[in-house]
Amino acid sequence: MNRATKMNRKAAGLFLLLAGITVFGLAGSEWYSNPVQSKKSLNIAAEAAILLDAETGKIVYEKNANAALPPASMSKMMTELLVLDYVNDGLLKWGDTVKTSRYAAEAPGAQIGFGPGESWTVRELFEATTIHSANDAAIALAEHIGGSEKEFVQLMNKRSKQIGLSDKAVFGNSTGLSMTDLAAFPEASASQETELTAKDTAKLAYYLIGKYPEVLEVTARDSVKLTSSDARLQTTNMMLSGKPFAYPGNDGLKTGYTERAGYCFTGTAKVDGKRLITVVMGAGTADARFEETQKLLEYGFL
Repeated sequence: MNRATKMNRKAAGLFLLLAGITVFGLAGSEWYSNPVQSKKSLNIAAEAAILLDAETGKIVYEKNANAALPPASMSKMMTELLVLDYVNDGLLKWGDTVKTSRYAAEAPGAQIGFGPGESWTVRELFEATTIHSANDAAIALAEHIGGSEKEFVQLMNKRSKQIGLSDKAVFGNSTGLSMTDLAAFPEASASQETELTAKDTAKLAYYLIGKYPEVLEVTARDSVKLTSSDARLQTTNMMLSGKPFAYPGNDGLKTGYTERAGYCFTGTAKVDGKRLITVVMGAGTADARFEETQKLLEYGFL
């Protein structure tokens, strides 16, 4: 083989090596730069949103996540947390009976539908609060634990600080209803509006399911049968299996709606061992909160 031929072969080999490196480099660059949609293309149609890795607490995506907004019934996650704290500490038993007040019985919005002076168990009220977002149940629990809703709200705000929510996090009542919704009830805690950031809401959900993962056994249910009545209360989470916006692995967590807050949803799903937490605040329609949540989950699981 002459010298010119050797040189040509070396040049050809070098060209192929460089070409291979270039192709691999471009493929690698594309894989890393486009693992998920960009924020711009994700285009979440809501006032605020966040996506959180439930294992690490890492924020995967956020939009306007530090703005204080009304969370509506998503704030009931704090009511749930306090009930679970009291049960865990032995200060409350699931079988304890709770007497219902006039305020609890007549509170607007989603309800069990009990009257004043009835007796319900802590478990029934907790499940109705968690699954059906029943305002009457949440208030009955708050009054039972705190002595009054006003005292219970102090416990909510104290617990908020303990778990590290921001100074923008303010709990005004046990349900997430607006002050105007409660104006007719002197027993209500109605001196301030409930406000949370999307980041605070996600952090609350993160803490709740981290400390009490058994809550997901409740939130994963599509309805609750109450032993004290013939009623079966339906879930408000339309992303559970069999529901219109069913998403694989979804097992919670909490919807919310008031005129002031718009449509809200804190969701969670676990796929292939990975759990994500989503928050959507201020969506335009009941369906939109689930449609935007689906975008977030697809973003995170891609």
